Amino acid sequence: MQIKSPVFGNADIADDKIIDFPAGLPGFEHCRRFALVHEEGREPDVLLLQSLDEPDVAFSVTGPEQLGINFEFILSDDEVALLQLESAQDAAVAVIVRKETGEETSPASTGLRANFMAPLVINAGARRGLQKVINRLGCEITLRAQT
Repeated sequence: MQIKSPVFGNADIADDKIIDFPAGLPGFEHCRRFALVHEEGREPDVLLLQSLDEPDVAFSVTGPEQLGINFEFILSDDEVALLQLESAQDAAVAVIVRKETGEETSPASTGLRANFMAPLVINAGARRGLQKVINRLGCEITLRAQT
C-alpha cells in the first residue's frame, strides 16, 4: 500500500506492517489502520505512528524504556481479546510524545511531553493495537536513572 505522509512523503507500506486499531484512537476513531515508520538507515528512538486512513494524522511514539520508565498496567479481558494476546510478552507498549510549546517549557523540561495516561499497546504478531486510557492512578511506574 502506498501512503502520502506529511513527514516522509510517499512511502510504500507492506501489508504485513499494517497495525489495525479496531476502536481507533480516542478523538480519531475513524483512523483504524496505522503503520510505524521511521527514517531509513538508522535505529530510531522515536517512530511515527502514521494513519493509513487519514494521511494528515500521525503521532510521534517511543517506548517508555527510552524515557527511563518501567511501565506496568493491567489489561481487561476484553482488551486482551481485542489484541488477540496469548502472552504478556507479545505486547509492546509505546507512549505518544510531542514537542512542548513555548508556554509549556520550563528550565527542568526536556522539551518533550509524553502521554503516560494513555499508552499504546500493540500485539506485533497479530498486528492489532489499542490505546489504553488510564482513568486513575493504579498502574506501576518506576523511574530509572540513566547511567
